[in-house]
This record gives sequence, C-alpha cells and structure tokens, in this order.
Amino acid sequence: MTDEPSAGRPADPSIAAAHVVPLARGLSAKLLLLTVVFVLLAEVLIFLPSVAGFRMAWLKERLGTAAAVSIVLVQGDPQSLSRSAQDDVLAAMGAKAIAVRDGGISRLLAVAEMPPRVDEHIDVATTGFVEEMVGALDTLVFGGDRMLRVYGPVGESDKEFELIMPDRRLREAMLAYSRTVAFVSLLISLFTAMLVYAAIDRIMIRPIRGMTRSMLAFSQAPDDPARIIRPAARADEIGVAERELSTMQERLHKMLAEQKHLADLGLAVSKINHDMRNILASAQLMSDRLRQVKDPTVQAFAPKLLRTLDRAVAYSEGVLAYGRTQEPAPARRRLRLQRLVEEVHGLLDIGEGIEFVNAVEPGFEVDADADQLFRLLTNLSRNAVQAMAGDTESAMVRRLTISAERAGSVSRILVADTGPGLPQKARENLFAAFRGSARSGGTGLGLAIAQELARAHGGGVDLVESIGGRTVFAVTIPDQPARLETARGPLRRPA
Repeated sequence: MTDEPSAGRPADPSIAAAHVVPLARGLSAKLLLLTVVFVLLAEVLIFLPSVAGFRMAWLKERLGTAAAVSIVLVQGDPQSLSRSAQDDVLAAMGAKAIAVRDGGISRLLAVAEMPPRVDEHIDVATTGFVEEMVGALDTLVFGGDRMLRVYGPVGESDKEFELIMPDRRLREAMLAYSRTVAFVSLLISLFTAMLVYAAIDRIMIRPIRGMTRSMLAFSQAPDDPARIIRPAARADEIGVAERELSTMQERLHKMLAEQKHLADLGLAVSKINHDMRNILASAQLMSDRLRQVKDPTVQAFAPKLLRTLDRAVAYSEGVLAYGRTQEPAPARRRLRLQRLVEEVHGLLDIGEGIEFVNAVEPGFEVDADADQLFRLLTNLSRNAVQAMAGDTESAMVRRLTISAERAGSVSRILVADTGPGLPQKARENLFAAFRGSARSGGTGLGLAIAQELARAHGGGVDLVESIGGRTVFAVTIPDQPARLETARGPLRRPA
C-alpha cells in the first residue's frame, strides 16, 4: 500500500495540514525513544553481572601476581629482600602486604606498612554470584578509601595466598570499565533503535499513516469512490485493518448514496403528496354528498369509501411531516383483528384468480394502533398479491391467508401466500429499503415500513418460511405492559 489514501484525488492540503502530527509527538519518535530506553534497561541488567565479574577478575589477577612473587620469596630468603625492593614490589602491585599460608602456618613475605584495620575480607574461592554483584556496587558507590584483604588458592597450589591492598585502584579500574560499557551500551541502543525503527516504520508506521490519510480524504468527500482505500495483499493485522477499512468505506459510500436517493425520493413524494392531499380533500367533500343518496348500493359502499379517503389524507399528511419528525408513537387500543383484516381486504387490488382468506377468529383481539397495524398488514398483503400476480397458469393455487395466534401476552399475526417465494438476494437484504425488493422495479419500502411499525409496538416482522409455493411472514406484537399506578387506581378506596 502506498502512503497516499488511494489512487484518486489527494486530500485538501489545508485540512490535511491541520491533522499533521509533529515529529516529536509522532509514533516514530516515541518508538525510537522507547527502544533506546528499553535497550539501556536491558544493558543495566547485563552491566551488574559484568562489572561484578570484572571486579573478581581484577582481584584474582592481583592475587595471582602476589602468588608468583610469594613463590619466589618462599624458595629464596625473604629476609634478603631489602626494604626498598619490598616497597617497589608492593607499589607495583598496589598492595600493602603479601602473606602465604602453608600447612596452617602464615608467613608475612613482604610488607610496606601494616594498615590499622581491614574493611572487607574477600575469599575469591567461595564468594557467591550475588555477593559479587553487591560487592561491586558497594565498591563503585562507596569505595576509594577502604582496605581489602583478598585471599584464596591460586591455580593448583595447595597454599593459600593473602593480599592486603587499598581499593582505590580497583575502583578506578571499575569506573573506567563502566564508562566503556556505558558507551558501548549507548551505541548498541542507538543502533538497535535505528534498526527497529526502520523495520517498524516500514511494516507499521507507513501503512498506519496511509490509512490515516485515507480516512481524512474520505471524510472530505465520502461520495467519491476514488477515495476508498485500496488494501495491500498482507496477511497480518495491518492487512486485516486495511481490508476492514476499505469494506467500511465501501458500505458507507453505498449507504450515503442510498440515503441521498431516499432523500431525493422523499422530496419528490412530499411534493406529490402536497397536491394529492388537496385532491383527496376534494374527494372527501364529494363522498360526503354520497351519503345523501338513498341508493342501497351507494349506502353500503359509502362508509368504506369515507374510511379509505380518511386514511389516504392521514397518510399524505404523515408523508409531509416525515421530513420533520419520526414515525409517531402508536396510539394503542384493543382491536378486533378480524374486522381490521376485512378492511385490508377491501383496500387490496386483488386480481382474478387470487383468493383471500381471513382466518382470524372473530373474538381475537390485539393491542395495537389501528392505523399503523392497518398499514403494516396492507404492505405485507400487497407484496404477497404482487408476488402471486405473476403466475398466469390457471391451475396454480394463488391464495393469501391471514391468521393469528396468541402466546401469553404476545400476539402473532401470520401472513402466508402461495407465491413463488423470495429470491436469495431479497432474503439477504430483507427489510432494507431499495435493496429488499423481490420483484424488478420494486423499492423494498413495504417491508422496511412494516418492520419499522412493528418495532414501534415493541415487536417485529420475521420471515418464517420462503420456498416455492409458500411464503410466511410473522408479525409479533406484545401487549403493552400495564402501569402499576394505573392498575392500582381503580382498587383504591377513599379513606
């Protein structure tokens, strides 16, 4: 993946500059600093054992030199060594005295001046690892004016050699060694940090920077498909993030296009409904006059016509208000569902050969908003009728059945048809406006509106079955819970 958000147009420089992160606060600088710190911490852990080992090696070297001098003096005559010669030997070794223990007997071979006290006794043969590190830190921090007694065997000799010496030269040597180790550690830290920085910058920082630029560019023009990120063929987490970002941008781009389509459609429908409302108002006035006609046939159809016109006017006013408010909360009442289904039947344009069956029990009641439930069932029924209208075979059974059942406080209304069933694409985008239509040229708004109205009642619409010859939708509407204060009201008695 390149550093650019995509191969399309670049981001606006003024907006992109406002989101530029300074180098000192960027991920690269933080990564470089953290790498140096972590490597130095690791070097500190290595430094303690190494400086302790250096201290013991230095002491053993001095004790080995003292052992060599002791062997020469033991084989010869120690008394023959003049004072000046002893001082020169001890000065070269940085010691105050040399002694040897053989067979439990100690012999002082050379001495410049015997110190009044010895501050620390070090047995090079038995000192443990932890004691070595503690002694090294103690010498580095507090040493310089102490007197040490270093003793132990050297090589395969059965003799034990002793060395009395100040720790000034030891501390100076340890400080010089520490400075060398610190310098080398710093070089290792910087070199390691640069390598880690280069690798991480190539593997992580650049792709993340590219994704950031892509998001900034996409936020400026989400309707431009050229600003969708093009993910690289990577199998790691960065590759997954790029692919997910690309998928999210594509979905958002598609959703925004659908929303724009819906907004344009809503504007057009609002304009049409504005004029339709006036036409329907005139039709209402004329239908009122029909009531005065004494013809029995007119008297039978006039109430249905008036109710249909009233609903049409209400729908037109609702469409005009849709852009300003959401769907109003349902005004729930107890309804006789069978009569409502008959009204739905009367409004449907059912062609010849399609049978409508109202299988709802006469006494079945549902707690719902009459107008919203009417719209919900009308949308589902109209979709079923349109699905079956395409079958022209005379022997084909074409039947729309509406039934209902109750489970406790939940009403379940079943809308079943004997149509061809929903195609796979419609099932994948069920209840999605402009994508859930089962027929060519459909908008899919019917199912989307039905689902919205059912959810407003605390229920929902579900596809129970859809195969060739049978499609069943289930509308679930729970009864509204009774408020405790309302239920207690009639039971209260005056004091």
